[in-house]
Amino acid sequence: MHDPTNINPAGTNMLTACQARSQLDREEITSEKLVLDCLNRIKDRDADIEAWVYLDPELALEQAKTRDREKPKGLLHGIPVGIKDIYDTYDMPTSYGTNIHKNHRPDSDSTWVKSLREAGAVIIGKTRTTEFANPYPTITRNPHDLERSPGVSSSGSAAAVADFMVPLATGSQTGGSVIKPAAFCGVYGYKPSFNGLPTGGVRHSKASIDTPGFFARCLEDVALMRAASLNTPIKSLELKKNDELRIGICKTEFWSEALPETAFMISEASEKLLTKCTKIEEVDLPTEVSIAMKEFRTIVATEDAKSFSQESKDHLRELNPWTQKVYNEAKGYTNQQYENAKALAARGRAAIDKVFNNFDVLITPSARGEATKDLMAVETSYFNSIWTLMFLPCLTLPIFKSPSGMPLGLQLVCRRDCDDLLLAIGRSIEQKIIQ
Repeated sequence: MHDPTNINPAGTNMLTACQARSQLDREEITSEKLVLDCLNRIKDRDADIEAWVYLDPELALEQAKTRDREKPKGLLHGIPVGIKDIYDTYDMPTSYGTNIHKNHRPDSDSTWVKSLREAGAVIIGKTRTTEFANPYPTITRNPHDLERSPGVSSSGSAAAVADFMVPLATGSQTGGSVIKPAAFCGVYGYKPSFNGLPTGGVRHSKASIDTPGFFARCLEDVALMRAASLNTPIKSLELKKNDELRIGICKTEFWSEALPETAFMISEASEKLLTKCTKIEEVDLPTEVSIAMKEFRTIVATEDAKSFSQESKDHLRELNPWTQKVYNEAKGYTNQQYENAKALAARGRAAIDKVFNNFDVLITPSARGEATKDLMAVETSYFNSIWTLMFLPCLTLPIFKSPSGMPLGLQLVCRRDCDDLLLAIGRSIEQKIIQ
């Protein structure tokens, strides 16, 4: 296994966003230096990792120099951020992970990118994604082991953050495309409540499910990026009732798919938390959630096929096999089936809300196990798509390792629209487990 911290270590690119923020504020470093170190890291490593689909070093450095000259604009002033190549950028191509749109130049930024620029971020480049952010693998490699998957479809963003190429990078999740890549690559992954981050201007989204998310190397950076994205003050990571934490261990109905390393992780986490929390016990999900999950595919395929309908009309044979399969599958669903699936999802959300009357947070796997050795595997997001469909905020903590030394992520799930609480609980649980 590789340790990215020991492979051609550089300089300020090893800083977290919060560390960089402090040093920039104290004028100990410049944005130009920070961005240059990130670009040098990318130059040294990306031939192996393939995390980036577009870079313009001159443009990135010009942005950084501008940030150094002007008054601070926001929380991310001068800090480089990688943008998943599904989000439009007016000054860089956006190809949506497909050769059909190679070198496509949008006229404007997606809403979230615009928010990040307004917060002072340096948009350093576009991270590699899969075609239309669907789960058919691309060429990105896992920084911890180049023969293993980094996850999909936000693989480029997760790998770039894990390899110290950039402190923050955006992603998105339909099934598990934030939480799973974060777990595989050993970084923090955050998928908010539905509409918990800026949306809009995303061309191929599954409108009723897709949720923005991002990657970072510490929880403080998660809080920073969230606040900057929403133009709100940074919320405290300290719990007000730290001694009254009620934890539900949720193995879900897919537990039989969990690999031994994941089963051990959940057991070890439970054991370490048992004497440190008011309540910790296993919890089953409501029947309504299981019923809704049986129709998850109906929603995804219908909305997915609609989002790339023009491309499938003009370029169907050029699309990858998974995308073609979805296009053909969607033809088999009626509008009534689609509307029924959405109604069942709404019932599931109402039912799962009641679970949080008894628990503050659910602990569950982030993935079946460690990163797979099959780089072309199309894995089902067993332990992720439930929470996406239920609109619940999720956080993965990269605090465990498998027997082979690969990262394992512990996933935390909180009540809808309680994202700040989730991050604070994450800090508390992280401290309790590591102590």
